[in-house]
Amino acid sequence: MVKIDADAHVLETEKTWEYMEGTDRKYRPQIVGCTDGSANDEYWLVDGTLRLKSRNVGKNTPMASRELRDVSVRLKHMDELGVDIQVIFPTIFIIPLTQRPDIELALCRSYNRWMADIWQQAKERLRWVAVLPLFSMDKIFEEAKSAKENGAVGIFLRGSECEKLLSDSYFYPLYDAASRLDLPICIHTGSSTRAFSEVFDLERNRQWSHSAFPPLHAFRDLVLNQIPDMFPKLRFGFLEASASWIPFLIHKLKRDNTRKWKTSWKSPADLFEDCRFYVACEADEDLNYLAQYTGAGHLLTGSDYGHNDPAEQNHLVKQMQSREDVTPGLIEKILTDNPKQFYKI
Repeated sequence: MVKIDADAHVLETEKTWEYMEGTDRKYRPQIVGCTDGSANDEYWLVDGTLRLKSRNVGKNTPMASRELRDVSVRLKHMDELGVDIQVIFPTIFIIPLTQRPDIELALCRSYNRWMADIWQQAKERLRWVAVLPLFSMDKIFEEAKSAKENGAVGIFLRGSECEKLLSDSYFYPLYDAASRLDLPICIHTGSSTRAFSEVFDLERNRQWSHSAFPPLHAFRDLVLNQIPDMFPKLRFGFLEASASWIPFLIHKLKRDNTRKWKTSWKSPADLFEDCRFYVACEADEDLNYLAQYTGAGHLLTGSDYGHNDPAEQNHLVKQMQSREDVTPGLIEKILTDNPKQFYKI
């Protein structure tokens, strides 16, 4: 079976921004070192603000691979890990970068064109999700269409965007474009809300509150506001936030909003089927129990390749296939059939 890593990453480099043209070049992020000499950290300087670059780097991955400087090195490592296809997510866009539409558009365009060139080198094995200029909704369809024509299989979002929740009508043009192009919405951990992010200290609170929690809120928010009903062809994925939260949120949805729980949903699995929801689980979760909620056809999994954080599953395929308590059929669904269906690979 073809084994698909549904959530791998690339670490951006100076080359990522070489695709900016004309006046956009003045917006290129710059790499700067720690100014006080107290650490060896590197930062991206974006729109006048420093964003940490050098942490959350998976040291067990070759630099040429995690930064996609050499596609052949990436493919060789994938072979060693037993992975046939990776779906690649960004790193820098997990954190808020700018609220200026012109800068955001320049960043997104350059990133997408960089990934398009990388895809050209390994079309069958390296697929990717596009980053769109959400402060320029009039540019959304054009950018998403170009990305799909160049190997993109999804659209990257965080649990909130543009200081708004994902049920906000502001995003309807995005959902319409994604529906027309048959691209799924990939809701990844991360935060775009500066005020919310700044409440939490990374050293004290880690990433849970401002990074891992937003996709969970988005799940509940989309159901309560019936967004899947409004866009009946659109698929939604929730990635890198694990999956063990599903029973809790299903319980809360039933109790707190009984009137919103459709009579056609005889079981939680009906919700996942009806809403076209997919969730990335982790290899050590109770997969049999979770499948009772999602149905066997709505779980997938990703390695977080290139990063060094609690979501990392570097030997994902080996871990999954070593689960003697899970049927081979469910493992094949998670590693092959479900990501194929979600990303339309």
